[in-house]
Amino acid sequence: MSMDVKGKVFVVTGGGNGMGREVVIGLIARGARVAAVDLSEAGLAETVELAGAASGMLTTHALNVTDRKAVLALPVAVVKAHGQVDGLLNVAGIIQRFVKLQELEFEEIERVMNVNFWGVVNMTKAFLPALLARPEAAVLNVSSMGGFLPVPGQAAYGASKAAVKLFTEALYAETRGTNVSVTVVFPGGVGTNITANSGVEIKMPESADAGKGYKTTSAVDAGRQIVEGVEKGAYRVVIGGDAKFMDRMSRLSPRRATELIAKQMKALLG
Repeated sequence: MSMDVKGKVFVVTGGGNGMGREVVIGLIARGARVAAVDLSEAGLAETVELAGAASGMLTTHALNVTDRKAVLALPVAVVKAHGQVDGLLNVAGIIQRFVKLQELEFEEIERVMNVNFWGVVNMTKAFLPALLARPEAAVLNVSSMGGFLPVPGQAAYGASKAAVKLFTEALYAETRGTNVSVTVVFPGGVGTNITANSGVEIKMPESADAGKGYKTTSAVDAGRQIVEGVEKGAYRVVIGGDAKFMDRMSRLSPRRATELIAKQMKALLG
């Protein structure tokens, strides 16, 4: 179910940095109005600055997507500001420290799950009634390549993104025949500042060959593909050559795909 985004109103989480910011800018460039949501007020202010003359199409809402009370109050604020809401794009997410499960504290696992999974659940539950009442609407949730392929050192992150995958696919099944299109996105490596935004540090191995030849997708390109996914009403969007390759491989030979990614990540885990 395709959608002309011009004149529509979209709520975008993670709108203060990375892919989320590029999605905000991309939607505005296509004539949409956006309510950008992020934990960082400074990040949202920078997004407004980058929007330039089109910033009048944008409102910012600083909140934590894990704060259910604040999230449940957000639809009223968005409708008050824009008069309607036609789409929800859950882009916000964090990663964990690159460590094995036995080195990961329960609090770290819960934090990743709360932001990546419960944040999506909170936002979706809050906005779905309003979206179902619109002539046409969209929900797009960002999972990850790590949501269909186990990445050593990212067990909690992968579990959270796998949960987003199944949650979104179930929502798609439940909303068939309605006016709401549902899309799940699987980015591979994207050039964002997610490590710093997640409050984690990656200690790169000293080997000169570490990471050699690994290409990431730019945040701008990833944001464009996400917006295009909404416009097309795509069921799934796989971003990056790495994600597309591993998507195919994990279907054809799951064990081989798991062993391959484990070998690639060995140097990073030590």
